Amino acid sequence: MDLRQMRYFLALAEERNFGRASERLHMAQPPLTRQIRALEEELDTLLFIRTPKGVELTEAGQTLLDEVPNLLRLAQRARDRTRLAGQGLSGRLEVGIFGSGVLDVIPRLLARFHADRPEVKIELLNLGKAQQLEALRERRISVGFNRLVAPADDLVVETVLRERLVVALPESHPLCARDELRIADMDDLPLILYPKAPLRGLAQEVEAAFRAEGARLRVEQEVEDVLTSVALVASGFGLCVTTASTASLRLPGVSYRPLRCDVLRDIELSCLYRRDDPSPILAAFLAVVRDFSREQAAESLRRGESIL
Repeated sequence: MDLRQMRYFLALAEERNFGRASERLHMAQPPLTRQIRALEEELDTLLFIRTPKGVELTEAGQTLLDEVPNLLRLAQRARDRTRLAGQGLSGRLEVGIFGSGVLDVIPRLLARFHADRPEVKIELLNLGKAQQLEALRERRISVGFNRLVAPADDLVVETVLRERLVVALPESHPLCARDELRIADMDDLPLILYPKAPLRGLAQEVEAAFRAEGARLRVEQEVEDVLTSVALVASGFGLCVTTASTASLRLPGVSYRPLRCDVLRDIELSCLYRRDDPSPILAAFLAVVRDFSREQAAESLRRGESIL
């Protein structure tokens, strides 16, 4: 049996007349008769009883009629879903995310994409940088977001924007009296660094900035994520250099001041994906990312800044 035969059978079963069924199917009657006969021969059973006025269903025909509409609906659903998937309008998008990245930009990107393509299921995985790179290469995620990722032959690293850096400090700290802070202001003061990881990240950038400025770096704590870092700031353990979006955490007892530093002014946020990935869903998501990036660049130019 094929779907064409099922449609022919359904039309005849509902019309109970070859002439009317042929008109409904926009075909001549002899080909319809041949198709029904071929179907009965394939099933080795009589489906219709011919009468002077048309046809009546046999018990076997009624059994098939009970199944055919559902079969045709399933086939149409399969066609529709396949077409939507081919257009990137349905399916799954597995996204690797990390701590501070979910505070501002990434949720906005995901919200835009979801509004455009609500049938695509977004699966979020909280992964460190090394884990994201491994997951991309093992095809467990389609795209990742991270910072300071080294180029690779098999992966594309595409900058979304550059985010300004700030210093988080306890509200009671004397440096809160200043409008902005420099590296020299933090000379030999207790600092909390994150992320604690072997790959290059913000912690290493802070260390390099202290060396370049000739300031003494006093590490009080090294932690893996931004939330732990800011929570320690709130508890008075020390100061922390972090991204401007961290202020959205609004933990009590924490103030933020812009960091004024020539060698450590901002840090990029990049999206990562496989160079050979042909997924239309990924292509649609990257289009959203690039539109957002252009908007942010234009907004930055209006403010007299440069983020890319």
